[in-house]
Amino acid sequence: MSTETFPQDIYTEPEVDPDTLANLGPLRAMAGIWEGARGADVKPVVTGTKTQAYIERYELHPIDAQTNGPQALYGLRYHTFIHKPGFTKTYHDQVGYWLWEPATSTIYHTLAIPRGQVAMASGKVAADATQFELVSERGSLTNGIVSNPFIEHAFTTLSWRIAVTLNADGSWSYFQTTVLQIEGRDQPFDHTDRNTLVKVGEPALNPKALAVQQGA
Repeated sequence: MSTETFPQDIYTEPEVDPDTLANLGPLRAMAGIWEGARGADVKPVVTGTKTQAYIERYELHPIDAQTNGPQALYGLRYHTFIHKPGFTKTYHDQVGYWLWEPATSTIYHTLAIPRGQVAMASGKVAADATQFELVSERGSLTNGIVSNPFIEHAFTTLSWRIAVTLNADGSWSYFQTTVLQIEGRDQPFDHTDRNTLVKVGEPALNPKALAVQQGA
């Protein structure tokens, strides 16, 4: 059960800034187009564990501010595409949003993957943080994980967490752990992924910010 307190007026929307990039808190450093060639995926296989190297392209572009009544969220829409070195076939594809709520100093991270799984993680984060961690747990109604029937049966996802570090050289790194209860194994398995991403392009402006820039 949530321990947060909310305003009595759940309908009135606040004024929001059209310049999303100026209101992203710690997420501002992640806006743009990124590439990383140092990915490492530690995954389960029938014989135990395998470490797979991967290459990643990660695009994060600002969206117009979103409101839920009095709640205001500034965010980045993202798409990350991953393949194995030397191959073009998709190894992992993922879309979603990184969202910053200034009023509560909260980051929300949503994901959807085309294997039939969606999740949302969140965490309280200082506006000037250079490191933060977000957590999602199976069964939670606010930071939950939903899987298709086969994944729920064979690779039950108990929790997922992602730790992000904004590096001094302008790159950013992540380390994520997905805890799986795998059919036929007694102990949960820590499926981990890590990479460091280097900027190769600037973000596109969100529609309202672009309209202001163009004098519309």
